[in-house]
Amino acid sequence: MCKLEMPPRRSEVWERNMGKTAAVEKFKGAIMPRSRMKMWMIRATTTVLLWTCLVQLAALRELWGPRVFKGWPSCFTPSDPVGIFESSSIVARKIVLPPKRIYKNNGYLIVSCNGGLNQMRAAICDMAAIARYLNVTLIVPELDKTSFWNDPSEFEDIFDVDHFITSLRDEVRILKELPPRLKLRVELGLYYSMPPISWSDLSYYKNQILPLIQKHKILHLNRTDARLANNGLPVKIQKLRCRVNYSALKFTPQIEELGRRVISLLQRNGPFLVLHLRYEMDMLAFSGCTHGCTDDEVNELTRMRYAYPWWKEKIINSSLKRKDGLCPLTPEETALVLKALDIDGSTTIYIAAGEIYGGSRRMAALNAAYPNVVRKETLLEPSDLRFFQNHSSQMAALDYLVSLESDIFVPTYDGNMAKVVEGHRRYLGYRKTFLLDRKLLVELIDQYNNGSMDWNEFSTSVKATHANRTGKPGRRSLVPDHPKEEDYFYANPQECLPSLQQNDLQTAQ
Repeated sequence: MCKLEMPPRRSEVWERNMGKTAAVEKFKGAIMPRSRMKMWMIRATTTVLLWTCLVQLAALRELWGPRVFKGWPSCFTPSDPVGIFESSSIVARKIVLPPKRIYKNNGYLIVSCNGGLNQMRAAICDMAAIARYLNVTLIVPELDKTSFWNDPSEFEDIFDVDHFITSLRDEVRILKELPPRLKLRVELGLYYSMPPISWSDLSYYKNQILPLIQKHKILHLNRTDARLANNGLPVKIQKLRCRVNYSALKFTPQIEELGRRVISLLQRNGPFLVLHLRYEMDMLAFSGCTHGCTDDEVNELTRMRYAYPWWKEKIINSSLKRKDGLCPLTPEETALVLKALDIDGSTTIYIAAGEIYGGSRRMAALNAAYPNVVRKETLLEPSDLRFFQNHSSQMAALDYLVSLESDIFVPTYDGNMAKVVEGHRRYLGYRKTFLLDRKLLVELIDQYNNGSMDWNEFSTSVKATHANRTGKPGRRSLVPDHPKEEDYFYANPQECLPSLQQNDLQTAQ
């Protein structure tokens, strides 16, 4: 029989529906917290993304603001305009950072540079190349504070230390200071210190220096001038020396900015010439060159030479040394040479040097021939140079920048600045640099002054002598077993210069 099912009563239907509703509400109650959490996370993520975009836009505004985002209001804009440029440079620097070179570190190299700015500059380039070759960590070099100039400047007072470190990170690891544990060892004197042999090749550093670093973990090289050979090195090492010199060693923003201002002031009057007139008291005392000096000045210079024990040569024949071309030209001789080279009398001449010994008396002839002789001290306000006072290396850095940008560069002596600037100007496109033949010039000047040669003969001879001595492309001269007598690498870094046809090359003079 079929079972007859009665329809549910209304009360049962109501109870059943109520049960379903309660279940649905219970299910919704379980779901809602998750939905709210998800929505909150979406909103938070969106907010973070928006703020990130705003920060990036603010950075771009500072970097490209003058052209793209000009006029946009920004709560990120600093009130100090210097901060704007610094933040922009940091952003740009982060974009172009090379990848770090990964290598097994053989130890730590500490170097103490000696000499003036450009002697130390070349040494820093050498030490960075050596550190790369030996696979060691280089500590930011210490600058000379005990030489004649007594300049207390640290590396970061002259060079952009962060740029130096980061720009070379794909070649060599550089630290501002030793790790704490090793730093304590140095403070306790538990390290090895020595001067490397001058003009050494890479085999010396591999066979003599590297074992010392591996043994002691820390090696201190306490002299660094001319400790790497000019020639006979791999091209890769030579190019690294150039990269350090022309790219990694940037001056601080303050020095760069002041240099740009001096250059701008000079260029207002047209082309300008930089004269590296190496006629300061220390140069004359060291070299023993006293031509044109009074008896009192000769005695003063002699006393000074004997006062410095590291100036080994004491008894010097000034006249003989001058005739051999080993003395800097005097201001009077320089005036004659510039006129003979047809340098126009209206040319602005910037003196890249310290205080000229003998003052206005010795400068009279040069000032008469060239009324537009200027110095940084006459172009700038005293307040501009107040932070540079008693910091000869920072002053030299300013002269270095101006020398690079001059239309003509004329050094009166082939010291470190003359050589390093010469090489840098070659690197920048063979900018005109007169490389004076002092031995021949002294002979010509004496003949002109004693009346045995007239002006036309003198001028013609000076121009003929220097027709091919203007910093043109050429090969370094090699003198086997006498590296001190051959051409200096930094005066003519031929491995780093634009490639030239073989028949266009001439022996560098």
